[in-house]
Amino acid sequence: MKVHEYQAKELLAGYGAPIPKHIVCKTADEAAAAFDALSNGGGAVVKAQVHAGGRGAGQLLGYADKLGGVKFVTSKEKAKAVAEAMLSHKLRTLQTGPDGQKIQTLIVQADAEPDKEFYVSMVLDRTTGVPILMGSAAGGMDIEKVAHDTPEKIIKVQVQPETGLLPYQAQKMAFDLGFTNDQIGSVVKILMALSKVYFEKDASIVEVNPLAVTKKGDVVVLDAKIDFDDNAKFRHKDLEPLRDLAEENATEIRAAKADLNYIQLDGNIGCLVNGAGLAMATMDMVKFYGGNPANFLDVGGGVTAENAVEAFRIILSDDKVKAIFVNVFGGIASCARIADALVKAGREVGFKIPVVVRLEGNEVEKAREILGAVKAELPAIRVAPTLTEAAKMVVELAK
Repeated sequence: MKVHEYQAKELLAGYGAPIPKHIVCKTADEAAAAFDALSNGGGAVVKAQVHAGGRGAGQLLGYADKLGGVKFVTSKEKAKAVAEAMLSHKLRTLQTGPDGQKIQTLIVQADAEPDKEFYVSMVLDRTTGVPILMGSAAGGMDIEKVAHDTPEKIIKVQVQPETGLLPYQAQKMAFDLGFTNDQIGSVVKILMALSKVYFEKDASIVEVNPLAVTKKGDVVVLDAKIDFDDNAKFRHKDLEPLRDLAEENATEIRAAKADLNYIQLDGNIGCLVNGAGLAMATMDMVKFYGGNPANFLDVGGGVTAENAVEAFRIILSDDKVKAIFVNVFGGIASCARIADALVKAGREVGFKIPVVVRLEGNEVEKAREILGAVKAELPAIRVAPTLTEAAKMVVELAK
């Protein structure tokens, strides 16, 4: 689960991290009023709140002037104009895709007068299986480029889950990043807040970029990103109100309600598979033979006929899908149950595109009998004897 920047900063502030004052706005008039409240005779920053990074370097689609999702303004009138532009145009960044993302919420933030920018984060190092604290003195919008071109500028410290980040580790990181003696205490406090949020809230990443030193020498969290592990949501009911469904894919929300693991992709071959590993292998096979998956869809081991039918409905709701690949290995799940659901979906929804089926395992013979009996009624269903033949077949049929 992702949250907005202002929510992430408020969470960190609850653990003692200093953040600039901000006001959440839904309209241009609210943004203008927020500017008056925060500018203190100077300026303020209008920031689009979407679940995507790179907002400052992004672009408002269809807007004449070059305007992204972060803009410094020096007047009430300019704050209102910028807010109107943001709220009436989609924002495209490297993380939103070409269609961009609708902006429904803004914050107006007091000018912190940043003088130098750093990067810090807590994330799982999947190579070692251990959480790490990362930091760089080259923070800001180009941190991805820094990590790619000059990885030696990224400092990493392993953090043991049993203890969390230890104060001496935070202090060493602050020294290594080049903070002054007067700033070390503030930086340690912020780094400890990152660690506490990461471990106590089951986050998958807690990122501050930039961690800014102001012209007055203060250290503040200027921007923040937090993602939470969906598998741990049941332990954190307090986080549920932070979820913004308008920022999520509507089809993925629909699938979750049916206990389906679904992620929409940009290909034209729908995939229905039981098991996450098999689903990834299936998509690899599709790609290997020249096709493009339209989704990741794992119906799980305990799938019911109703859930399987909903899975077909979800796949067919994507207009880009030109063929469906059903790949089931019956272990806990019964191939016969999937076959029954396939027939039911064909009768209720109707298959106007080819459906290639590969079944193996539990009750596979019964499943083949079920599908064989409806061959004339549902000619779109094609049963393939092997995974390789099924992958080749679905790629050809999708062309």
